[in-house]
Amino acid sequence: MEIHWSLIWQVTFVGSVATALIDVAAWARGRWMGVPGPNWGLVARWVLGLFQGRLMLGAGGKKMPPRGFETALGWMFHYAVGGALAFGLCGIVGAGWLQAPALGLSLGYGVLTVVLPFCLLQPAMGLGFAARKTAFPWRARLNSLITHGLFGFGLFLGSALLQVISAR
Repeated sequence: MEIHWSLIWQVTFVGSVATALIDVAAWARGRWMGVPGPNWGLVARWVLGLFQGRLMLGAGGKKMPPRGFETALGWMFHYAVGGALAFGLCGIVGAGWLQAPALGLSLGYGVLTVVLPFCLLQPAMGLGFAARKTAFPWRARLNSLITHGLFGFGLFLGSALLQVISAR
């Protein structure tokens, strides 16, 4: 089996652009709207707990003082998931979407990826399915939908940027 390194680089680039877009948006929402961004250190603590057989980050895990590497590990995990989701889209529709990005396809896929926080990350962090245990579940859900819609737009943007880069 031959590995197509250029395709791997391209999909990784697109996934990184999409992930960076949601990070910029999270920063802007935090700065100008007071919406708190994700705590990637806690996400890393959850990921580390998986290796110890813990599927959920309990209240005790949330109260522990942060370890220095957790935030960096959380950010790496965040970008790895963004890349994996870009590979997922490529696996579903083929590599052609890199050369001919379609906004509707990218946005739709991005919105569909909201199942990950609703069904996996939020319950694992003790927030319940689709953040139902938060003080304002619909606000958290809307925030997740916006974030994942932006991720989809970022996939489209990353693919378009790839076309600009490739044309040179």
